[in-house]
Amino acid sequence: MKRRALLLLGALLMPTAAHALPKAPRKRQSKKPVVKAAAVRPATAKPMAPLAAAKTDLVAFNASPFPYRGFLPDSRKPFLDKSDGKRRGHSTFRGDVYWEDATYSDRRSLLYLPQGFDPSKPMLLVLYLHGNGATLERDVVARQGVPRQVAESGQNIALVAPQFAVDAADSSAGNFWRGGHFAKFLDESVERLMRLYGDSRAGRSFNLAPLVIVAYSGGYLPAAYALERGGANHRVKGVVLMDALYGEEPKFATWFAARRKQAFLLSAFTESTRQENATLQDLLAKRRIPFVRGLPRSLTPGTAAFVPTGGLEMHGDFVTRAWGPDPLKQALAMIPGYALGRDKKGA
Repeated sequence: MKRRALLLLGALLMPTAAHALPKAPRKRQSKKPVVKAAAVRPATAKPMAPLAAAKTDLVAFNASPFPYRGFLPDSRKPFLDKSDGKRRGHSTFRGDVYWEDATYSDRRSLLYLPQGFDPSKPMLLVLYLHGNGATLERDVVARQGVPRQVAESGQNIALVAPQFAVDAADSSAGNFWRGGHFAKFLDESVERLMRLYGDSRAGRSFNLAPLVIVAYSGGYLPAAYALERGGANHRVKGVVLMDALYGEEPKFATWFAARRKQAFLLSAFTESTRQENATLQDLLAKRRIPFVRGLPRSLTPGTAAFVPTGGLEMHGDFVTRAWGPDPLKQALAMIPGYALGRDKKGA
């Protein structure tokens, strides 16, 4: 009994979880004043500014019209159908043979932004498609003055002019014959133009800008296939043909019939393409699409205009004289909504 009483007494004295000894009280820490960091205002980005001087570049494109290793359109005949050792060449319908290394290997495009160009304002992309026997430097820039006419139009325009067959009597469209390739070329164009401008924030403006296609002489063929299968018709605001309708009239008629609520068509011509222009007018008339014969006041959506200008002797200098001096400048100035305004530097 005595042993049992001692065990019971020890159990009562043993601490348990419910009867643990109380912890020592924590020392109260003195509150220190909290110093808040001063609010830092983000640096204000400078707004995109008009160009103080024009910018020009010749850039090799990945999505260039040439080199082209495919077939002629709607056939299984290779474009490069001639060979001389390791050289490969293309035979034209005239019987000429042009070699790839000399004629179909220039990947460059001319890029041009005029003085005062401002991507924060409504802007146009202008794609210039040169004719036969041309180079970018000698003909598009020096002889035809295409960049100069763009600048003097007073419009907020970014210019792209790809090289096709180099200094050759050939209108081949090259990779523009491929479905969707034109859209790839256009995507690369806006990226290259953004870099030329020098501010990545301008990329959105370039990507949203409507497109005007200007084709001179043999440039009709790349233009026709760009419209038929290029994959970018939603961006095309207008087409200007400068004595350039040497065929493919149904392609132009089909394009305008589908897009006339959003786009315009202007075709100026000499006797060289008079018959083809008459054919295009007939195709539009059969679709009950109105058109005018003569220069319109402005180039607004739905406008289709055919402008006769004179004889064959005018064709070679058509881009600089046509219905008057510098007709390209005049045509571009007729597109409403893209004027640079009085704040253009140097104006």
